[in-house]
Amino acid sequence: MTPPTQNPAPPNGSGVYRDHWGIPHLWAGSADELAFLQGMNAATDRSWQIELERWRSEGRMAEVLGPDVVVWDRFARQSRLNETARRGFNGLDPATQRWVGQYVAGVNHALANNLRGGPEFDGSGSAPEPWNPWTPLGVFLVQHILFSTFPNKLFRAHVGRTLGHDAISLFSIEAPVWSGSNAWAVHGSMTASGLPLIAGDPHRLMELPGVYQQVRLACPEFDAVGFAFPGVPGLPHFGHTGKTAWAVTNAMADYQDLFEEQLRRVPAPEAGGERIEAHGPRGWEPAVVSSETIHIRHGDSVGTETVEIIETARGPVISETPDGAALSLRFPAQVEGRLGFEALLPLLRSGSVGDVEAAFDSWVEPVNSVVTADAAGAVRHFVAGLVPQRNPANRRLPAPALSARHAWDGDYIVLPRTEVQRFAVSANDRAAGGGDAVAMEFAPAHRALRIRELLEEVHGELTVDHMQSIHMDSLLGPWPMFREVLGNLDPADMSREAKSLRTLLLEWDGTMAAGSHSAAVFASWRGALVQRIARHPALAALAEPTGYSPLFGPWLSVASRIGFALETLLVRASQLGIDMAVEAAAALEDAALEDSLLDGAVWGDRHKLLAVHVLPGDLAASAPTGELSGDTGCVLCTESLPGVDDRSFRGPVARYVWDLSHRSNSRWIVPFGAAGRPEHPHFTDQMPLWASGKMIPVVTDWSELSHDHP
Repeated sequence: MTPPTQNPAPPNGSGVYRDHWGIPHLWAGSADELAFLQGMNAATDRSWQIELERWRSEGRMAEVLGPDVVVWDRFARQSRLNETARRGFNGLDPATQRWVGQYVAGVNHALANNLRGGPEFDGSGSAPEPWNPWTPLGVFLVQHILFSTFPNKLFRAHVGRTLGHDAISLFSIEAPVWSGSNAWAVHGSMTASGLPLIAGDPHRLMELPGVYQQVRLACPEFDAVGFAFPGVPGLPHFGHTGKTAWAVTNAMADYQDLFEEQLRRVPAPEAGGERIEAHGPRGWEPAVVSSETIHIRHGDSVGTETVEIIETARGPVISETPDGAALSLRFPAQVEGRLGFEALLPLLRSGSVGDVEAAFDSWVEPVNSVVTADAAGAVRHFVAGLVPQRNPANRRLPAPALSARHAWDGDYIVLPRTEVQRFAVSANDRAAGGGDAVAMEFAPAHRALRIRELLEEVHGELTVDHMQSIHMDSLLGPWPMFREVLGNLDPADMSREAKSLRTLLLEWDGTMAAGSHSAAVFASWRGALVQRIARHPALAALAEPTGYSPLFGPWLSVASRIGFALETLLVRASQLGIDMAVEAAAALEDAALEDSLLDGAVWGDRHKLLAVHVLPGDLAASAPTGELSGDTGCVLCTESLPGVDDRSFRGPVARYVWDLSHRSNSRWIVPFGAAGRPEHPHFTDQMPLWASGKMIPVVTDWSELSHDHP
């Protein structure tokens, strides 16, 4: 641990200060007092948001939002999320447990002082409640339980059952990227200041209010700026202490396993009924069984549903299978009874890249690719978290519970660490994530290669401006592959309109700019191609019911999976009996029938922000929208679902540039704003800057901030 520093206190002492954008800068007399202040601020600025996450972690969404969300509540109860959070809190070291407890005390202080109301609670007829000591761990857990790879195994199993196991690899992109990020670091030898720069943007659901909260956490011991998860103390993913900076991307590691369980019910007179047994490697073994009641709001009335909770030796049962078996889920946080919160306070105290690495030694999940740098000039890239050592076949499909060859052996893989001399680029790609040792599939390399290309194109020394501009690059990575397909088509049998579209696309540079007509034409053709493949008789069997919980519907959508795997299918669809040239030509004819294209439509007409929000009643109309550049496969990864919906529901939920020479040169932005209430002027005020690629400065001078009245 680095020795405490004497950071200068702001003129008015402890409390909440704000910059021009309403971003909170918190000062307190100690780390524990600061945690209290951070909890109180989160409960005040993001009251509805953090309570919603709390309900999710406890499986209580239906109490407020009704039967549409019961499927989530079942999963939360069955997967024991709240119990995992409770175990994680109880296992914390005393100092971290006290620090987290102070954060919760701050949340509850806001409630006791009537600071937690709002129109969302009024509109839904609900109210916030006191938090439990482990609630922040539950909030963090629900953000990441579906962040990894296990839902992809369900789709692979469905493909294997319906099309045969040889077809599974045909749907790889490498993998559908339901989560992702960009992060890159530049060594000081390549910068104008002589000290490192770090930049990046996490890609998540475009939730409103935003999933990340810009915040400054300062006390005599440390002074850090970064992005917090509302409801969670510290700055888990992106931060700058003045001496160190760090950023993460999803390493795409496979650390969650599904096990196919055979269950049976046997009489148990001694227990007054029956017990459930699971067939494990050593034969039939007792499962732990309990039940919980979900309360479901139906207008002015409340119904109930009883959920049976079954835990085998592998893990909790989360779904049935088409053949009547069950699926249990095993993941490191559940096995170890910890989530990695021991890393959070040391990160805030870090004074060197060694300190950052040591802090992340406690990390559990999600497994992250980390870039970090310090004011002494060191830059490092490493992978943090727990990846179990087990049979590689577990990464592909649900494993048989009765097979000892598929069981975890209790060891974890040693993850890579690298000293960086020029650039470190991490974009969920194979090179950054640790390769075959940690996962079966990664994101395509397009974003990582393009970021490195843009860094190397700069003549002279790199600056903050260079780093900022990279965020907005909208060149479509896979465009050369699509262009080759178009170039190989014979226009002889095409309609005049289809020929015209083909010619226009062959002259296009592949830039997904909001104002581009060619990008709109490409999107129309690509979408039509996805739909044609999805309807092809060779894939008809995929339309059969999967038999899994409807919670996993987004991962099992055939059209969505084809859209993500389109690059692979362009090359290998013939193995399924699909003639891609025929389908590509027919898709051009489909696109030629679109009236909007004849009227000169541009990409931004169809590629708009689709904010994901849970705001009751009339408040739903407060969700903003707007035209966007970029797309899946661009550095500016404003993700859409080709062939399903061209709107962007996932993308850069924050952007940042951390300057290790002068922190005040650093910049940041979020898509919406600092406030969580729709009526607040800072609810969506950063959106115009975010959409145009601009950022706001990180303010470090306390005299430039206004002080909230106590």
